[in-house]
Amino acid sequence: MTKIEVNGALLAYDEAGSGSPVVLLHAGIADRRMWREQVDILATKHRVIAVDLRGYGESELPPTAFAHHDDVVGLLDALGLDRAALVGCSFGGAVAIDTALAHPGRVSALALFGTAVSGHDWSDQTNDLWENLVGDVDPEDFAATAAAEVRFWVIGPERTPEEVDSDLVAFATAMDERALAAELALSAVDVTELDPPAIGRLNELNLPILVAAGAADVPDIRHLADRIATEAPQALRLPDTPNAAHLLPLERPTLINTPLLTFLP
Repeated sequence: MTKIEVNGALLAYDEAGSGSPVVLLHAGIADRRMWREQVDILATKHRVIAVDLRGYGESELPPTAFAHHDDVVGLLDALGLDRAALVGCSFGGAVAIDTALAHPGRVSALALFGTAVSGHDWSDQTNDLWENLVGDVDPEDFAATAAAEVRFWVIGPERTPEEVDSDLVAFATAMDERALAAELALSAVDVTELDPPAIGRLNELNLPILVAAGAADVPDIRHLADRIATEAPQALRLPDTPNAAHLLPLERPTLINTPLLTFLP
């Protein structure tokens, strides 16, 4: 692990390999450790940087206003990189999309797994699924909240806990408990959002995009993948990954790594 100053904050990252640069952006329920099944594989052809976004994992959170998408470009600047491909999962995918829109000359390609999109409002169907599956949870109880989020996102509404590897569940829960503490701290800081948000600007993403979702993820995520594939001019939609939910690069690496390695420039 290395730390580097980016826009006044020390961001933690792991680096491996050489070649064209690839930055890995983690989900909001995780940190850079979620890419443990991708780093070594991608490093056979690329310079891979797996970063903890500001406030998450081992990265700092100074009490000053910032934007995650500006931090990504600040990281490239600090590392002396003109451009990089961005690989994002969930919230990390949303940050990757925002970065490509805010700084289009700095992003060579996007690979998006179970991605969120800034400005998207969750459907009534997704809200009802949450209510029926986990119900009310005390947000101050990190353990209970992490268990609920892992049940909803990592196991998924269409599977039972017995159908999912227990080690994956335990690892995801540990990451999410740490991420919840990060999100609580982030709530006290002015985090600047992309304006206008990405949901109405997907047609501006005129660069190579690989987009995928887990077949067991919530319907909104699969619909967002479809929408990106329809509206972004150069997007390629992979078939939904079987028996995988929201953290599909972690859950089904053998099905993700080959197309990802083939796609990245």
